[in-house]
Formats: sequence, structure tokens, C-alpha cells
Amino acid sequence: MRLKLLTLALALSAFPLAGHSEDLLDAYREARANDPVLSQAEATRLATGEGVAQARALMLPQINGSYGLQQQSTGSNIANTTVNNPDLGHTRTRSLSATLNQTVLDLSQWANLAAARSAARSQDATYDAAAQNLYVRVTTAYFGVLTSQDALIFAKASEDSFKQAYDQADQRFKVGLSAVTDVYQAKSEYELAKAQTVAAQNTLNDAKEALTQITGKPVGDLKKLREDLPLTPPNPADPDAWVQAALQSNASIHASQYNVQAAEHDIDAARAGHLPTINASVTRGKSTSWFEQASAAQIRGNGQYGTTVGLSVNVPIFSGGATQSRVRQSIYQRDEAQDSLESTRRQVVRDTLNFYRSVAAGISQVEANKASVDSGQKALEATRAGFDVGTQTMLNVLNAIQTLTQAESSYSQSRHQLVLDQLQLKQSAGSIDVKDVEMVNSMLQ
Repeated sequence: MRLKLLTLALALSAFPLAGHSEDLLDAYREARANDPVLSQAEATRLATGEGVAQARALMLPQINGSYGLQQQSTGSNIANTTVNNPDLGHTRTRSLSATLNQTVLDLSQWANLAAARSAARSQDATYDAAAQNLYVRVTTAYFGVLTSQDALIFAKASEDSFKQAYDQADQRFKVGLSAVTDVYQAKSEYELAKAQTVAAQNTLNDAKEALTQITGKPVGDLKKLREDLPLTPPNPADPDAWVQAALQSNASIHASQYNVQAAEHDIDAARAGHLPTINASVTRGKSTSWFEQASAAQIRGNGQYGTTVGLSVNVPIFSGGATQSRVRQSIYQRDEAQDSLESTRRQVVRDTLNFYRSVAAGISQVEANKASVDSGQKALEATRAGFDVGTQTMLNVLNAIQTLTQAESSYSQSRHQLVLDQLQLKQSAGSIDVKDVEMVNSMLQ
């Protein structure tokens, strides 16, 4: 009896499992709330943003208060004094003041503030890139589970088919209709298929852990990609248009551009170390002193409040070459940032073109693999029928099973990879958002 086990297994896998199945949007919502990579990017963004407030604070008025108490021992002849010397005593001074300082001119502070703002914008763009990358990471992990599930289904179906072939070869050998070589060949393929099933199960377990790593929750039943997958080519159908969009909108490029701006401001801040600075200050306070003597009553003197207003100019003359060194260091760091920007640009151009071509080629691959599956199923049926009547060998049957299994696996992988390539193309162009995840989710069943 010829059982179309591979075809039956694939047909069963197309139906959703009983109960509620998790879809891609469910996985994304969990990842949005629990992904540590995105949380780390957000914390870094917030921490970097505080640098703006700190740089601005140095340019605002600084108010400080102070309170002091001092005591000074006194005597007519300290070398010959004793504890009962009536001339001994001490003077105490108490001071209380508040000072307001305001920077009038310090160009380095303005440059540092501009650098802090550029660094904050860079980190904002980096966070945007991480948020966009989460769409792709979740989808990649989700489809990784689906691909591994399909691979396990194919491996089990292949194992069953090889088991059937082995049993059939063994029965034919026992009745003298085939040689023992057929039995050995069938048993070898069957044992290999069993090992491949174990490997496929292990791969599926790891794929589920990869998704759990992002979402923070165990993976349950997942909705599968429906059979009628829309094979939509890139729009616009011009790779140069996608490249130009990527150069203008890619978040990683924006982050690198802001890093260059921050480095330029750092150079200005370092060069400002050669320039004079002007600071103004206002101090309001009083100082009270009194003399205390062991044989006399305490003598006090009450101080009065006074106000001191000052304006100071600080002119740097020589700092041992430190200022020139900081300027050179800032220039080198600016050059590094520019090189990093150029490297990012080139990588984005390469990725955009690669994903564009992958989408275009992926459509053809899906169509070709689907045709290969159809042909493989018909070939296996014909080869089994030929083996039953003696026109085909057991080796031909085993090869037909292997060919169909490989075709089914390639078809599953190409379908999932096409969807991922479409998302990665939009990510590279900087246009990906949650609507794209919703679109992919609509393809599930």
C-alpha cells in the first residue's frame, strides 16, 4: 500500500493547531515590553540626554553658601605660658556668606553644550535604529521557529517514508523478489533519517529559545504562513531609488552624522581653551570675631553684612601643551567619526542593494521551489509504482524520497526568507514601521 506520507504531513501542518495560536503581533508586543536589547538602548538614550542638562547647567548661575568657625590661641609669651597664665586666651571667628557666580564669556561651554546636543540626537537615532531592528529580529526569530517546525515535519515524514521503504524491501527480500542489497540500502537511509529527525527537533528547540530570548516568554503554538503567499516585487522597481531613500532616512546613518557633528563641536571646545574667560561674582556675608579669656568675661564683637561684587578675566598663557594636545585629540576623534560614517554609508548601500536583489530573486525561488515540490511528489508516486512492478529499483525510491524532502525544505525556507528580505529592505531604507509587521501578520493563518 502506497501511503503519501510526505503529502499528508504537509497537508496536516497547514491547519492551525487546536486552541489559541500566537501570531507575530503577539510576539512583537511581548518583545516590545520585555526585550533587554531595546531596553538597554532606551536607557543609554536617556543617560546621554542628561548630558545636555549638565552642559547647560554650567552656563547658568551657580549659588554656593558657606559657614565657617575658626579659633586661634593667643598669649603674651607662648614659650613660658602655663595653664593658669591669665594672659592666655583664644580668638574665635565665625563667618557666614553666600556667593553667586555667573560665567560671562566662555566659548568652550557653548561648544560643549552643542556637542552634548549632537550626542543626544545621535543616541535618539541609535534608539530608533534599535526599535526598527526589533521588527526584524522578532520576525526572524518567529519565522525561524516556523522553518524549524517545517523541517521537523519533513524529517518525520521522511523517516516514515524510509521506514515504509525498508519494511517493503525486507518483505520482498523474504519472499525472494529482491536482493539483500535493497534491504541494506533502505535500512541505511532509514537510520540516517532517524538521526536527522533528532537533529531537527534539537534545532526547533533552539529556535524557540531564540524567540523566548527576545520576548521573555515561552513559545507556544504559532500561526503559520498561509500557502497563498503574495509575491510582491519591490516598489519602486529601481534599486537606485531604494539606495537614495536609505541614504536619506536610515537611522544608523543619522546616528553617525550626529556623531560627526558632536566631534566637530568637541574640536571647537578644545580650541576655546586658548581663549580668555570672564566670570562675574556677587558675595554677601558677614564675619564675627570675639576674644575669650579664662579670667575675664567673654568679649564679643558683632559683625555686619557686607556685599562684594567682582569681575574676573582669566587669560590662559601656558598649560604645558595640554590644550594643543586636546585639540589634536579632538581632530583625530572627528576623523574617526567621519570614517565610521563613511563605513556605515557603504554598508547601508550594500545591504539595500542586497535585500532588493534578494526580494527580486526570492520571488523566482519560491515559484521554482513550489514547482519542484509538485514534481517531486509526482516523481515519488511514479517511482513507487515502478518499484511495485519491477521497473524501478529501491535506490531510485530512496533517491525520490530524498529529492522530495529537500524540495519541501527549500520551499519552506524560501517562503520565509522572502518575507524577511522584504522587511530588511524596508529597514535598510529607513521606512519600516509597525504597519509592516501587521502586514506580515495578515499573511499568517
